Amino acid sequence: MNFFQRLKRPKKLSHPLDLSPLKTDMHSHLIPGIDDGVQTVDEAMDMLRGLYDLGFRKVVTTPHIMGDMYKNTPETILGGLAKVQKAATDAGIPIEIEAAAEYLLDDAFSQKLENNQLLPLGERYLLVELSYLSEPINLNHMLFDIQTAGYRVILAHAERYPFWHNQPERYREMRTRSIHLQLNLLSISGYHGKLAKKTALWLLENNMYSFAGTDLHNQHSLDALKELQYCPHLKTVLDNSSKLLNSQL
Repeated sequence: MNFFQRLKRPKKLSHPLDLSPLKTDMHSHLIPGIDDGVQTVDEAMDMLRGLYDLGFRKVVTTPHIMGDMYKNTPETILGGLAKVQKAATDAGIPIEIEAAAEYLLDDAFSQKLENNQLLPLGERYLLVELSYLSEPINLNHMLFDIQTAGYRVILAHAERYPFWHNQPERYREMRTRSIHLQLNLLSISGYHGKLAKKTALWLLENNMYSFAGTDLHNQHSLDALKELQYCPHLKTVLDNSSKLLNSQL
């Protein structure tokens, strides 16, 4: 089945799909009150229950760290993680919870890298994101510096950057440079717009993703994930889950 045939597949499956083949959700915002994700512990528990019901048994939540907006540090994130872990244990939610961070590649990032003030996933995977407005002028240099420091780069929600939607060669270049691309699962449903969906399906078709994550923020995105279980494009992701690296985290 070719790419355009995939776009025309039936809109909804008759039975919900189980996301357990992915094993670990490696991108979410579940530490209360420190970014644009959940704001209370009760919200965090609702999200964790939802992820467990979807089939995940491990979560690595990844709060934003960006410039003057979200000045999180490893200390604030890990302190919040401890509260979430305790609350989940008290609530009897049988899911493993760890934390890392999602770093915006902005002017403040280089100093964090230089001072080794980073919170990676697993074995030195670093989740980074770009501004949606434009590609950083020095992007290649920043990525090289991260790799030289011994980190393996994961580019968050790679399909969502408008400046690359008509530049497939940039994605190929990223893969050639050993940059891992992460899929936001909701992108394949059109949740993030038609161009993000088209790009996500193209990246899937060309086996360019190394990771998939929910990017779960709130009840609205959890409801969308529950609806995603009936999306035929999700079956494509799950059928190829053995090629993804989520289970390594």
